Amino acid sequence: MSTTTYRLGVLEGDGIGPEIVPSSVEIATAAARAAGVSVDWVTLPLGASAIESHGTPVPEETSKALAGLDGWYLGPHDSVSYPEPHKSALNPSGTLRKHFELFANIRPAKSFPGAKAVCDSADLVIVRENTEGFYADRNTFAGTGEFMPTPDTAIAMGIITREATERVARVAFDLARSRRKKLTIVHKANVLKLTTGLFRTVCQEVAKDYPDVAVDDFHIDAMTVHLVRRAQDFDVIVTENMFGDILSDLAGEISGSLGTAPSINASATTAMAQASHGSAPDIAGQNIANPVAMILSGAMLFEWLAAQHGDEKLATVAKTIEQGVADAIAAGTSTRDLGGSASTTEFTAAVIKAIGAAGQN
Repeated sequence: MSTTTYRLGVLEGDGIGPEIVPSSVEIATAAARAAGVSVDWVTLPLGASAIESHGTPVPEETSKALAGLDGWYLGPHDSVSYPEPHKSALNPSGTLRKHFELFANIRPAKSFPGAKAVCDSADLVIVRENTEGFYADRNTFAGTGEFMPTPDTAIAMGIITREATERVARVAFDLARSRRKKLTIVHKANVLKLTTGLFRTVCQEVAKDYPDVAVDDFHIDAMTVHLVRRAQDFDVIVTENMFGDILSDLAGEISGSLGTAPSINASATTAMAQASHGSAPDIAGQNIANPVAMILSGAMLFEWLAAQHGDEKLATVAKTIEQGVADAIAAGTSTRDLGGSASTTEFTAAVIKAIGAAGQN
């Protein structure tokens, strides 16, 4: 058995969050038990329920508790349905990303058997800079990056800095070096010459420290076409905040479904597992949500923790989770969006059964 107990936060969030997050935790617990890893799960308030109980979607006690944990699972939020002033404020995900400076949003898109993928052989990762760009609620120290000098004029600031670009570029190059040694820089330097031009330039400068990684670059508009036509040709893609958000949704759909698109948000010292999709309030409470993206986000967190702590058992947990999902889907169990008929709880049970069966072989 592992001599270390890892403490992970559980923030269920809104909409389908209270269904898919417990599913993910249950599966991760089974995988951890099989690998001999001890996990202490710490449930904390966040989202609409926290507004009711604490008067805010991200209570101070939640932020303080997270600072003492090894990482956490964050469920989706439905901030557009929050009452004011919470609706207009920075959403829970953005609040945590900004507070903990989770500068790297890592979003893989990998096709797997059983999913209805546009590209059956996609296997790429988008590394999105998470603190700057045109996302107004993240790119300023105080206030937002949007303002209106007159009632008929709205302005948004797009901020790119050398420091933030270099640190996310190194994350992307390190990842490419561990994969197929190919990296693509996405920008719009032909029009946004100073901002995304700086992003491209800094990434190209960092590339000199990685001579073993092949590098190319594309404009954002061209990149959307390349992803649709030849997603299988790409390995690691690095880009700024807004472009990365758009491309990762596209890549998720190309590889099967946004319901299968995982991600983590990481700094140098902590990480948060968060599915790429939203809270889907239209299907909340019906036990039909696809938990795969959240489950695989958890696997990514365990993989990140393995590298952080030098604990190979954590990497085994990640691989066990991923294989359990693949085995369950390959055996014919999937939710409606993947062409099956399984409920959230039925799919969860199938993955846990697959993990148990693999442990007996």
